[in-house]
Order: sequence, then C-alpha cells, then structure tokens
Amino acid sequence: KGFSFDNCRRNAFMAKQGVKLPSARKTGTTIVGVIFDEGVILGADTRATGGSIVADLNCEKIHYIADNIYCCGAGTAADTEFTTNMVASKMELLKLRTGREGRVISSLRMLKQYLFRYQGHVSAALVLGGVDVNGPALHSVFPHGSSDKVPYVTMGSGSLAAMSVFEDQYKVGLNEEEAKKIVRDAIRAGIINDLGSGSNVDITVIKKGSVKQYRPYEVICQKSERQGDYSFPVGTTVVTSSVEMVPFSALRVTDEEVMEIS
Repeated sequence: KGFSFDNCRRNAFMAKQGVKLPSARKTGTTIVGVIFDEGVILGADTRATGGSIVADLNCEKIHYIADNIYCCGAGTAADTEFTTNMVASKMELLKLRTGREGRVISSLRMLKQYLFRYQGHVSAALVLGGVDVNGPALHSVFPHGSSDKVPYVTMGSGSLAAMSVFEDQYKVGLNEEEAKKIVRDAIRAGIINDLGSGSNVDITVIKKGSVKQYRPYEVICQKSERQGDYSFPVGTTVVTSSVEMVPFSALRVTDEEVMEIS
C-alpha cells in the first residue's frame, strides 16, 4: 500500500492552528562503552554546550558511582550530575550496610527506578559500566528508565558516528590496548561529525581491583593561536562626550529617614 501521510497532514493542520509541535532534543555529547577481556572501558568527549554556545571546553562526563563502577552521562549536565551523585551516595550506604562491594546491577536498578519515576523529564541518558563478582558488565540507560545489557554501546548526538566505528572494528575478546583504540576512534568520530561534541577524549579503564582514568587521553580540538594583534593605541576611538565623576566624599545628606522593622 505504500506510505501513509495521514500524520503529516495532521501535523500541518495543527501547525496552521497555532499548535507548537514538539521538536527533537539534541544531547550534544558523545559517550561510549565497551567490554574487553579484563574489564570495561568508558569514553566521553568534554564539550558542554548551551544551545549553540560552547559553555565548557573541559567538562567531565564520566561520573563516579562506586570504586568499581562508573557512569557516562549525556543530556542536561545538571540532571546527569545530580542523578549519578545521588546513586553514588546510595551505593556507598549499601556498601556500609552489607559490608560487600557494590554490584553493577544494584546501581542499574537505582538509576532505572529514579528515571522511570519522572517519565523522561530528567534528561539523563547514561552508559553504566563496572566490574563486580559477576565479571564486567555494561548497560545503557535511557531517560525514560529503560535499559539494555550490551557488549558495546554509544549514546548522545554523536552516537551514530561512534557506532559506525564499533560496528567496523569490534570483535569478541578485545585486549585493553585494542579496546582503548576503538573507544578513542569512536569518540574522535563523534567529535569530528557532531557540532555538539568536541575538545578532548576522556577514557576510564575499569578492571578487577583497579581503575585508571585518562583525562585527557587525547586532545582532538586544539585551540588555534591568535593570528593578529588586537591591542589598539589610546585615541583610536573618538570620544564624543564625557561625564565628570563626582567623588563620594563630596556628597551631602539632605534628608534622612529611619524605617522601623517589626
């Protein structure tokens, strides 16, 4: 029968009536994760944007959850920061109560329940990874609370470019150096092909009993040197008028009123 354009006609009619249609929301980030033979590697870019403005060149997007668990965040920076901090606090309390190392599935459950409660209004798309008694684990968590367990994952506005690298280079049984290279190449692809991603590549390597953070692992967007001299001699700009400033000591109080505060 072919395609149905009923919704297109409906949307056009609603737009004519003055109804503001929802628009796609870009997260402006590239975050990835991959499982290798000894653990998990998480990677992220470091550009934070506010609309079309670059707000931070070196934003940290790989968040601490527990000693053996970390989480990459895409979406609203405040939401990802608050959500991961809250879960990190709960994981620490759970560790003190049970006396055991936290498990990845425990933090996943906390994140899913919190995000599902707000039905996607907490803009936090997360890549959760860690190594526990069950071995390495990697999960993607969406803002509505759904999740996937995957061997490799990409999220954010640069995720399509990053995923193309994983689909081309990933294989089962990667060693640490091979996994680092894939993560580096994936984040680099996201930075080059997505205006919302940029600056540096951050990588966190999680293995049994150890965590190594590389910040930055590689600088992709080097800041260029200023070419011209932008210092101008005095008198370059013509002064059309001037106002003489009156010193504060020359002011005299003519009227004073005291207000009572009850």
